[in-house]
Amino acid sequence: MASNAPVGKPTDMSSPRLPKVAGIDSTVPAPPHTMAPLPGVPSAAPPSDAALPPGVLIQDRLASWVSDLTTLHELTERLIKTDSLDGALREMLGAGAALVGARRGMAVLEPADGLGPTSTIGLGLAHADLGTIETVPRGSGSYGRLLDGLPEADPPGAGLPDADPPGAGLPGNGPTAPRRPARVPEPIAIRDVRTEEGLDPRHREVAARLGYAASYALPLATEEAGRLGAAVWLYDEPAEPDERRRHLIGLYGRFATEHLARLLQVERARARVATVTEELLPSRLPRVPGVRLAVRHLTGPQGGGDWYDALPLPEGALGLAVGSVSGTGPSALAAMGRLRASLRAYAVMEGEDPVAVLSDLELLLRLTEPARSATALFAYAEPAQRRIVLAGAGHAPPLVVGDHRTEFVETSLSAPLGMLTCWEAPSVELSPAPGETVLLYTDGLLRRTGDATDRAFARLHAAASSVPRTDRSDPGAVADHVLRTLLPGGLDPAVEGEDVVLLAARFE
Repeated sequence: MASNAPVGKPTDMSSPRLPKVAGIDSTVPAPPHTMAPLPGVPSAAPPSDAALPPGVLIQDRLASWVSDLTTLHELTERLIKTDSLDGALREMLGAGAALVGARRGMAVLEPADGLGPTSTIGLGLAHADLGTIETVPRGSGSYGRLLDGLPEADPPGAGLPDADPPGAGLPGNGPTAPRRPARVPEPIAIRDVRTEEGLDPRHREVAARLGYAASYALPLATEEAGRLGAAVWLYDEPAEPDERRRHLIGLYGRFATEHLARLLQVERARARVATVTEELLPSRLPRVPGVRLAVRHLTGPQGGGDWYDALPLPEGALGLAVGSVSGTGPSALAAMGRLRASLRAYAVMEGEDPVAVLSDLELLLRLTEPARSATALFAYAEPAQRRIVLAGAGHAPPLVVGDHRTEFVETSLSAPLGMLTCWEAPSVELSPAPGETVLLYTDGLLRRTGDATDRAFARLHAAASSVPRTDRSDPGAVADHVLRTLLPGGLDPAVEGEDVVLLAARFE
């Protein structure tokens, strides 16, 4: 059968060769249809299946099936290891190019529900090339036709109903009618852009400019997941995948779509957690004479309970706070919001005494959430006098950065909130010099380095000491330099862990 014929070799392309994949020969000879046979040399006809013994034919077919299964297994194994939408799209493009025999391509992520995220990824195409392709009218481009045609619902009254009638499924109203899943269109193959009927002239112009002559577009959609996007692979010569290759890329495309659907759900969940976290924190920092503030907040993939606050107090004073609630996820976020709101109330009532503020917070946490612990640091600042009184509960000490010193504030050790039998840590007072910056941070900044505690503290001190003098007048620049030095790659989204908060206050 044609569908069981061995996979042919891909069309020749001008870009670098792809690595070999089991079941797919990555060598690229000149396409047979682009070269005329030599005169006087008879062409050798391949042996027909009828001339082969039955046993050999069956063995060839079994070997072909095993090769296909091995190829799909290896490609899907590589795809399932990706943990981001961008990485999955790039892996899918590369694997699809090997399956259909192309060298270049693009993938468009455009979920049908309109909730995003949307993106366009290229294989062997520069950013400018992708922009040029997007100038083709959407109705003429193959990927645009796929995106606009998915999902396609049945018209009312045709086949199975799209939705249950009122009262369906209630007692006495009969069983719930099954829903018809979204229909998935067929892939679109353009064998020759120059001769294909119905193409927009701009499409032919772009193809000539970028040097491709044919394309094969596959919908990234299934009946269960609906439309997620489309992928297009480009050929340098007129060509199209045979039935065998179409079957393989169809199987791989359905698996890739389901994997993308799972990653899409994870990405949206992370975005919602990040939004909730930002809503629970101050939308802007206050402006208080004598001090300049800046904050950097990096959220982990699951959303931790790290928080910060800066609130103006009577008589020109300023309350600064950072803290961390144990746990991750929605419950930690909710606890963080309650703790921060309570601390603001206590700071307004008795902010001049940071020990009293944290003592009230300790009692509240012990009574309302006995199974949870938290760390916190609260500082009562008088910018006009450059005076700070602070107290901490299980929290790392602040760091003072200036032209003549970079040193940690000596604070008394204390257990975290929720773990105290009595308050044993008194407050400390410091007087920053004009131009010095006080850094308040959460433990996540230290733990994200991956070093032991003493080593992490040493690295933080070295990072603060190396802030260029030209940047020390800007608290935001100081915070950025420290973060770049300690976490040059930012927060790894694949690593679970605490958020990072860095609050900088520069005293004039």
